[in-house]
Amino acid sequence: MGLTYSSVVCAEPDEVFAWHSRPGAITRLMPPWQPVRVAREAASVRDGVAVLALPAGLRWVAGHDPDGYDPPRQFADVLRPPLGAALRWRHTHQFAPAPGGTMVIDVVDTPIPARALRPMFGYRHRQLAADLAVHARVREVCPEPLTVALTGSSGVVGSALAALLSTGGHRVIRLVRHPAGNDGEREWRPDDPDPGLLNDVDAVIHLAGASIGGRFTPERKRAILSSRIGPTRALATLAARSPGRLRAFVTASAVGFYGADRGDEILTEASDRGDGFLADVAAAWEDAAEPAAAAGIRTVQVRTGIVQTPRGGMLRLLYPVFETGLGGPLGDGTEWLPWIEIDDLLDIYLRAVTDPALSGPVNAVAPEPEPQAGYARTLGRVLGRPALIPVPAAGPQLLLGAEGARELALASQLVRPGVLAAAGHSFRYPSLEGALRHVLGRTAAVAGREVVHSS
Repeated sequence: MGLTYSSVVCAEPDEVFAWHSRPGAITRLMPPWQPVRVAREAASVRDGVAVLALPAGLRWVAGHDPDGYDPPRQFADVLRPPLGAALRWRHTHQFAPAPGGTMVIDVVDTPIPARALRPMFGYRHRQLAADLAVHARVREVCPEPLTVALTGSSGVVGSALAALLSTGGHRVIRLVRHPAGNDGEREWRPDDPDPGLLNDVDAVIHLAGASIGGRFTPERKRAILSSRIGPTRALATLAARSPGRLRAFVTASAVGFYGADRGDEILTEASDRGDGFLADVAAAWEDAAEPAAAAGIRTVQVRTGIVQTPRGGMLRLLYPVFETGLGGPLGDGTEWLPWIEIDDLLDIYLRAVTDPALSGPVNAVAPEPEPQAGYARTLGRVLGRPALIPVPAAGPQLLLGAEGARELALASQLVRPGVLAAAGHSFRYPSLEGALRHVLGRTAAVAGREVVHSS
């Protein structure tokens, strides 16, 4: 069997085809619940080759077929050996004018059952439509493409953000800790940055920092602090000394700024900082960007909530547990969870570098926070599993230690996106259930129309 899946997106065919032709498109379309990684992007949708890394060392090699290339109407890819010797797969991407925009049609000729393909293509069409809508809004305030320097580009958020930027037509320069391997990289030495590191750069997004996961040992705490404060200050100082083209300096921060437990107090960007190690880290992290602000560069500190994606973080740990029916709320279930779906976080970073009206701290959290008990019920409902087994505080304490458990797993922060609300920001997934259904491929309804056909 095969599948034909279609939907209408609000953009002209030329723009939809161009989006697919830009670097990062395959990353934006890759469902996060699948154990697949983009090993190599195709240089061209006319005759390039993309390679996907599968489990057990397998490789999905998709070669674009020149005979199927007809811009802006269509392009096609075919599975090549070694997997192509055993599995037939031809995917034709078609684009046709339609009332309201473009009819996007995916025609897949393969023996793989349609029911196995349906969640993937529903996800792809949702991603495409939402990304195009975001880029259209961005062009209203920033008509020209930017050159953006990005640290932390190999991480879960950084790699997805690089793809969102590049599919929008922006140039991404990855600041890496090793010698640059191509024109899209520049070597960044935090202790001794090259004076020309930010030449010809319009904006900086600084994400790099050691993971906060794990026990808060003295060594771990030093690594968390030192990986953020010194490098941020060095980069901000370099930005301050760079030519006047630089228009925005955006740094990651965290809702840990507000402390581990503020009860039912509603927390906005105007709220005081809290107490504890992570509050100290976030405050110092944000202060480290001061050299850029003092030089007149617009600075934004993105105070990130608990990012929802099965590729990393909290959901990656909980997903397999809940899938087996053994999930439940952490602690007593009343702790507030300031969550955000990963694509909404990426949109906030994109807005931070392109919207001249946005500056200062910005809470990157969904407008509808959930307590732990509500989160567990929703995740269980999305997966069709019970969520009745509570995880007592002793569990996180055993894994993270008392301090780590209090500040990470058992933290309670009722954080609201006050600045974004005032700016009229539009969230893709304001509700938790919609967010989880999207990133886990468990949507209640398909994104478009589908036709199952015999192969």
